[in-house]
Amino acid sequence: MSRQLRVAVVEDHPLYREMLVATLSGRPELEIVAVADGARQARSLIEPGAVDVALLDVELPDGNGVALGIQLRRRDPRIGILLLSGQDVMELLLDLPPDVRRGWSYLSKGSAVSVEDVTRAIRATARGVTVIDPELARRAVPRRGSALSRLTDRQLEVLQLAAVGLSNAGIAERLGISAGSVENRLNLVYEALELPEGHNSRVSAVLRFIEETSRG
Repeated sequence: MSRQLRVAVVEDHPLYREMLVATLSGRPELEIVAVADGARQARSLIEPGAVDVALLDVELPDGNGVALGIQLRRRDPRIGILLLSGQDVMELLLDLPPDVRRGWSYLSKGSAVSVEDVTRAIRATARGVTVIDPELARRAVPRRGSALSRLTDRQLEVLQLAAVGLSNAGIAERLGISAGSVENRLNLVYEALELPEGHNSRVSAVLRFIEETSRG
Protein backbone atom coordinates (compact mmCIF):
# COMPACT_ATOMS: atom_id res chain seq x y z
CA MET A 1 0.00 0.00 0.00
CA SER A 2 1.34 3.47 -0.87
CA ARG A 3 2.08 6.04 1.80
CA GLN A 4 -0.86 8.01 3.18
CA LEU A 5 -1.17 11.54 1.88
CA ARG A 6 -0.65 14.08 4.66
CA VAL A 7 -3.39 16.71 4.63
CA ALA A 8 -3.79 20.05 6.38
CA VAL A 9 -7.21 21.69 6.78
CA VAL A 10 -7.42 25.48 7.15
CA GLU A 11 -11.03 26.59 7.67
CA ASP A 12 -12.43 29.23 10.01
CA HIS A 13 -16.01 27.92 10.20
CA PRO A 14 -16.00 25.42 13.11
CA LEU A 15 -18.78 23.14 11.86
CA TYR A 16 -17.48 22.91 8.28
CA ARG A 17 -13.94 22.39 9.60
CA GLU A 18 -15.07 19.56 11.86
CA MET A 19 -17.05 17.96 9.04
CA LEU A 20 -14.04 18.08 6.72
CA VAL A 21 -11.71 16.61 9.30
CA ALA A 22 -14.15 13.85 10.31
CA THR A 23 -14.91 12.94 6.70
CA LEU A 24 -11.33 12.90 5.44
CA SER A 25 -10.07 11.08 8.54
CA GLY A 26 -12.26 8.16 7.48
CA ARG A 27 -10.31 7.70 4.23
CA PRO A 28 -7.49 5.17 4.69
CA GLU A 29 -5.30 6.84 2.07
CA LEU A 30 -5.38 10.21 3.88
CA GLU A 31 -3.91 11.42 7.18
CA ILE A 32 -4.93 14.72 8.74
CA VAL A 33 -1.72 16.16 10.17
CA ALA A 34 -2.67 19.79 10.81
CA VAL A 35 -5.90 21.71 11.48
CA ALA A 36 -6.03 25.50 11.65
CA ASP A 37 -8.74 28.15 11.90
CA GLY A 38 -6.83 30.93 10.15
CA ALA A 39 -3.76 32.02 8.22
CA ARG A 40 -1.60 32.83 11.25
CA GLN A 41 -2.17 29.44 12.86
CA ALA A 42 -1.67 27.68 9.52
CA ARG A 43 1.72 29.32 8.98
CA SER A 44 2.90 28.10 12.38
CA LEU A 45 1.51 24.55 12.02
CA ILE A 46 2.33 23.74 8.38
CA GLU A 47 6.07 23.19 8.25
CA PRO A 48 7.97 22.53 5.01
CA GLY A 49 8.00 18.84 4.14
CA ALA A 50 5.29 17.94 6.67
CA VAL A 51 2.19 18.25 4.46
CA ASP A 52 1.39 16.92 0.98
CA VAL A 53 -1.81 18.90 0.36
CA ALA A 54 -3.28 21.89 2.18
CA LEU A 55 -7.03 22.52 1.96
CA LEU A 56 -7.43 26.28 2.32
CA ASP A 57 -10.60 28.30 2.69
CA VAL A 58 -10.27 31.33 0.40
CA GLU A 59 -12.01 33.66 2.88
CA LEU A 60 -10.12 33.57 6.19
CA PRO A 61 -10.67 36.03 9.06
CA ASP A 62 -6.99 37.01 9.24
CA GLY A 63 -5.94 36.75 5.62
CA ASN A 64 -6.63 35.37 2.18
CA GLY A 65 -6.36 31.67 1.37
CA VAL A 66 -4.71 32.36 -1.97
CA ALA A 67 -2.00 34.54 -0.42
CA LEU A 68 -1.50 31.90 2.28
CA GLY A 69 -1.19 29.20 -0.37
CA ILE A 70 1.45 31.19 -2.24
CA GLN A 71 3.41 31.61 0.99
CA LEU A 72 3.20 27.91 1.82
CA ARG A 73 4.18 26.93 -1.71
CA ARG A 74 7.23 29.18 -1.75
CA ARG A 75 8.33 27.70 1.58
CA ASP A 76 7.69 24.18 0.30
CA PRO A 77 7.58 23.83 -3.53
CA ARG A 78 6.19 20.27 -3.25
CA ILE A 79 3.02 21.08 -1.31
CA GLY A 80 -0.28 20.96 -3.22
CA ILE A 81 -2.93 23.62 -2.59
CA LEU A 82 -6.66 22.87 -2.76
CA LEU A 83 -8.77 26.03 -2.43
CA LEU A 84 -12.28 25.93 -0.96
CA SER A 85 -14.84 28.71 -1.28
CA GLY A 86 -18.54 29.33 -0.90
CA GLN A 87 -18.44 31.50 -4.03
CA ASP A 88 -17.55 30.62 -7.62
CA VAL A 89 -14.07 32.12 -7.67
CA MET A 90 -12.42 29.49 -9.84
CA GLU A 91 -10.77 32.23 -11.94
CA LEU A 92 -8.42 32.87 -9.02
CA LEU A 93 -6.36 29.99 -10.40
CA LEU A 94 -5.65 32.06 -13.52
CA ASP A 95 -3.91 34.84 -11.58
CA LEU A 96 -1.36 32.73 -9.73
CA PRO A 97 2.32 33.68 -10.13
CA PRO A 98 4.08 31.38 -12.65
CA ASP A 99 6.48 29.97 -10.05
CA VAL A 100 3.63 28.46 -7.98
CA ARG A 101 0.99 27.71 -10.63
CA ARG A 102 1.39 23.92 -10.78
CA GLY A 103 -0.58 21.78 -8.31
CA TRP A 104 -3.39 24.18 -7.35
CA SER A 105 -7.02 23.05 -7.38
CA TYR A 106 -10.43 24.45 -6.54
CA LEU A 107 -13.65 23.03 -5.07
CA SER A 108 -16.83 24.96 -4.32
CA LYS A 109 -18.48 24.55 -0.92
CA GLY A 110 -21.82 25.15 -2.63
CA SER A 111 -21.53 22.20 -5.01
CA ALA A 112 -22.78 18.69 -4.39
CA VAL A 113 -19.22 17.39 -4.04
CA SER A 114 -18.87 13.81 -2.84
CA VAL A 115 -16.20 12.39 -0.56
CA GLU A 116 -14.81 10.61 -3.61
CA ASP A 117 -14.59 13.93 -5.49
CA VAL A 118 -12.65 15.54 -2.66
CA THR A 119 -10.35 12.54 -2.25
CA ARG A 120 -9.67 12.42 -5.99
CA ALA A 121 -8.90 16.14 -5.99
CA ILE A 122 -6.47 15.70 -3.09
CA ARG A 123 -4.69 12.81 -4.80
CA ALA A 124 -4.40 14.67 -8.10
CA THR A 125 -3.27 17.90 -6.45
CA ALA A 126 -0.54 15.99 -4.61
CA ARG A 127 0.74 14.87 -8.05
CA GLY A 128 0.93 18.47 -9.24
CA VAL A 129 -2.26 18.31 -11.30
CA THR A 130 -4.84 21.13 -11.37
CA VAL A 131 -8.39 20.01 -10.55
CA ILE A 132 -11.60 22.03 -10.67
CA ASP A 133 -15.01 21.55 -9.10
CA PRO A 134 -16.94 18.79 -10.93
CA GLU A 135 -20.31 20.56 -10.87
CA LEU A 136 -18.83 23.80 -12.20
CA ALA A 137 -16.96 21.85 -14.87
CA ARG A 138 -20.20 20.19 -16.01
CA ARG A 139 -21.85 23.60 -16.35
CA ALA A 140 -18.96 25.10 -18.31
CA VAL A 141 -19.68 26.13 -21.91
CA PRO A 142 -16.89 27.24 -24.29
CA ARG A 143 -16.99 30.92 -25.14
CA ARG A 144 -17.83 31.68 -28.76
CA GLY A 145 -14.73 32.23 -30.85
CA SER A 146 -12.37 30.70 -28.29
CA ALA A 147 -9.89 27.96 -29.11
CA LEU A 148 -11.89 25.70 -26.79
CA SER A 149 -15.00 26.19 -28.94
CA ARG A 150 -13.17 24.59 -31.87
CA LEU A 151 -12.62 21.28 -30.07
CA THR A 152 -14.76 18.32 -31.05
CA ASP A 153 -17.41 17.16 -28.57
CA ARG A 154 -15.30 14.14 -27.61
CA GLN A 155 -12.13 16.22 -27.19
CA LEU A 156 -14.02 18.65 -24.94
CA GLU A 157 -15.43 15.74 -22.94
CA VAL A 158 -11.97 14.27 -22.40
CA LEU A 159 -10.61 17.66 -21.32
CA GLN A 160 -13.55 18.15 -18.94
CA LEU A 161 -12.89 14.79 -17.29
CA ALA A 162 -9.18 15.58 -17.02
CA ALA A 163 -10.13 18.90 -15.41
CA VAL A 164 -12.03 17.17 -12.58
CA GLY A 165 -9.01 15.03 -11.72
CA LEU A 166 -9.58 11.75 -13.55
CA SER A 167 -6.41 10.01 -14.71
CA ASN A 168 -6.10 8.73 -18.28
CA ALA A 169 -7.12 5.29 -17.02
CA GLY A 170 -10.10 6.79 -15.19
CA ILE A 171 -11.20 8.71 -18.28
CA ALA A 172 -10.84 5.57 -20.39
CA GLU A 173 -13.02 3.60 -17.97
CA ARG A 174 -15.64 6.36 -17.87
CA LEU A 175 -15.86 6.60 -21.68
CA GLY A 176 -15.35 2.93 -22.50
CA ILE A 177 -12.23 3.53 -24.60
CA SER A 178 -8.56 2.63 -24.23
CA ALA A 179 -6.09 4.68 -22.21
CA GLY A 180 -4.10 5.07 -25.41
CA SER A 181 -7.09 6.67 -27.11
CA VAL A 182 -7.43 9.08 -24.18
CA GLU A 183 -3.78 10.06 -24.47
CA ASN A 184 -4.13 10.59 -28.22
CA ARG A 185 -7.19 12.80 -27.72
CA LEU A 186 -5.51 14.83 -25.02
CA ASN A 187 -2.52 15.37 -27.30
CA LEU A 188 -4.92 16.63 -29.98
CA VAL A 189 -6.42 18.99 -27.40
CA TYR A 190 -2.96 20.32 -26.49
CA GLU A 191 -2.21 20.80 -30.18
CA ALA A 192 -5.53 22.56 -30.85
CA LEU A 193 -4.95 24.89 -27.89
CA GLU A 194 -1.37 25.47 -29.07
CA LEU A 195 0.07 24.53 -25.71
CA PRO A 196 3.81 24.02 -25.31
CA GLU A 197 4.82 20.39 -24.99
CA GLY A 198 6.02 19.28 -21.62
CA HIS A 199 5.08 18.08 -18.16
CA ASN A 200 2.67 20.94 -17.50
CA SER A 201 0.50 20.57 -20.63
CA ARG A 202 -2.33 19.06 -18.61
CA VAL A 203 -2.25 21.92 -16.09
CA SER A 204 -2.12 24.49 -18.90
CA ALA A 205 -5.09 22.83 -20.62
CA VAL A 206 -7.19 22.95 -17.44
CA LEU A 207 -6.36 26.63 -16.95
CA ARG A 208 -7.43 27.31 -20.53
CA PHE A 209 -10.65 25.41 -19.81
CA ILE A 210 -11.33 27.83 -16.93
CA GLU A 211 -10.33 30.87 -18.96
CA GLU A 212 -12.37 30.09 -22.08
CA THR A 213 -15.63 28.84 -20.58
CA SER A 214 -18.67 30.43 -19.01
CA ARG A 215 -20.82 28.92 -16.28
CA GLY A 216 -24.47 29.86 -16.37
